[in-house]
Amino acid sequence: MTRNPEFLVGNVAINGDLILAPMAGFSDSPYRLLCRALGSAVSYTECIPATGLMHKNPRITQSAQYDPRERPLVFQVIGSEPDQVIRACLSLQEQAPDWIDINMGCPAPRASSRGAGAGLLREPDKIARIFAVLSKQLTVPVSGKIRLGWDCSSRNHLEVAHILEDNGASLIAVHGRTGRDKYGSPADWDAIAQVKQAVSIPVLGNGDVRTVTDIERIKAHTRCDGVMIGRAAIGNPWIFRRRDLDTVPLDERIRVIRCHLDLMIAFYGEPRGIVLFRKHLVRYVHGLPGAAYVRSQLMLCRTRSQVLDRLAADAFLHPVQNVL
Repeated sequence: MTRNPEFLVGNVAINGDLILAPMAGFSDSPYRLLCRALGSAVSYTECIPATGLMHKNPRITQSAQYDPRERPLVFQVIGSEPDQVIRACLSLQEQAPDWIDINMGCPAPRASSRGAGAGLLREPDKIARIFAVLSKQLTVPVSGKIRLGWDCSSRNHLEVAHILEDNGASLIAVHGRTGRDKYGSPADWDAIAQVKQAVSIPVLGNGDVRTVTDIERIKAHTRCDGVMIGRAAIGNPWIFRRRDLDTVPLDERIRVIRCHLDLMIAFYGEPRGIVLFRKHLVRYVHGLPGAAYVRSQLMLCRTRSQVLDRLAADAFLHPVQNVL
């Protein structure tokens, strides 16, 4: 039996309502692949700087690599200058993503102070120009991830949402805070609901989704088509199966740790893959007996065998099958 999609992005069917958010330093190909296997409906890359891509920065180029099993695959691009963003998107299209997303939500000063990310919300005319061109020149859909505005005095989420839809966007993801808020205030789900009511294209809700209960709450509150989950998924990719971390037994955590570890080494090599994996490891063992000691030991590991030895020494290791 063919499953009816939850929604469409252009002509791309989305078979699920939970999606891993693009997060710098976390949403790389190994983690996207793992989350996709555990139920994330779409794989968004980390935001790819248009300037770095045009200068062929090796690290930026690597961030655009993906495994076909991640599909639907979305390249997220960040930049402040329309012509540069457009060129970057047209270049990335050659790598056959399912669609391309423009980041208008990153609050980090290194981006927003230069007019990129959430800083782009201060210039709606630039947003209109970017989407008007991309919706005509790309052969894949284009979407946008936004915040509610640059700050509380300039909330323009409805204006920007209309600009996106009127200029050919196929989806809008809304983080329920302003750029200045960063992550310090409660997410405004009412504002996400306003966007959903204002446009006819799919809307993803994002912000303050930490538990399975929160998933159902934000969907009921906003009527959004899907839920984008970021920080709450770090250390708990099972949230995409609607499971909170405290319900996941130890042997299952170890199975996923081993799978994720091997994916990191295959993608980055050893020891770089191990070093980059440490930030995931400390979250995976959260709440386990002796977790503080285990974390201190894991942070010293530089090889796969050392990681597995540390886990085995604390009776965390169980022979299980790979999840992929």
